[in-house]
Amino acid sequence: MGNKWIKQFAIILFVLLILYFLFYTTQALESDFERAVEFVLKWEGGYVKDDPGGETNFGISKNSYPELDISSLTVEQVKPIYYQDYWLKAGCDELNQPLDIIVFDTAVNMGVSKAKEFLEESSDWKDYLFLRIEFYTESSKSNVYLRGWINRVVDLYKEGK
Repeated sequence: MGNKWIKQFAIILFVLLILYFLFYTTQALESDFERAVEFVLKWEGGYVKDDPGGETNFGISKNSYPELDISSLTVEQVKPIYYQDYWLKAGCDELNQPLDIIVFDTAVNMGVSKAKEFLEESSDWKDYLFLRIEFYTESSKSNVYLRGWINRVVDLYKEGK
């Protein structure tokens, strides 16, 4: 009877530990995503009619989402788009901090393919930020947006410290 009780207790304990780690990991991922969204929303303000990507709201452009009413988007409507089309597609769910936020922000700002390209070319998160600055300075739009872009990268750097 004693051995049976010990085995049952061990199985119950094992299942509880698995459930705890699954819950903890899910909570950590959700909190990383929420933190990343908070950062992006600080820089991807509200509605802009004449953005280079076309009509844009919270970094979501009409060119990329022609079916959406961009001007009336809410943060709650944008979060699932951010999660599915940027966070997951850029692989942020598999990255550690601060790289997850940096890659996510790049995906929203420049597109998922560019975010992944920088990830392949960089050796660490600081190198990634330098690649981003280099890209911005070579952009034809740099004379108009460069100061804001650099400020955004500096803010990302502070996230990494």
